[in-house]
Amino acid sequence: QVQLVESGGGLVQPGGSLRLSCAASGFTLDYYAIGWFRQAPGKKRVGVSYISSSDGRTYYVDTVKGRFTISRDNAKNTVYLQMNSLKPEDTAVYYCAAAQSDSISYYYALSAATYDYWGQGTQVTVSS
Repeated sequence: QVQLVESGGGLVQPGGSLRLSCAASGFTLDYYAIGWFRQAPGKKRVGVSYISSSDGRTYYVDTVKGRFTISRDNAKNTVYLQMNSLKPEDTAVYYCAAAQSDSISYYYALSAATYDYWGQGTQVTVSS
């Protein structure tokens, strides 16, 4: 059974950090491109970050550039999203997703329609 499980969310003060994990079971993440998305209450799901399977190429939405870092540990079958300098506007449910093919552009990499498998999400709340 193919499954993605996110963890690491929680409540953090503005300026703080969290590291989200996306662990895969039932398949090997090595061969999949991974995206992180988030959805705030009342808003649509948007792409945050992406890492390719072939060459580790990464993309970030402008609002998180310089603050978030995506990485993958294929030995652990896990992808991470390190989030620093968190802001209240980063509050959302964060989802990871896997795609069987690498994306050829930023647009497709951060588009939900690109992805084949999704996790259930983890809540991130940034508040004082």
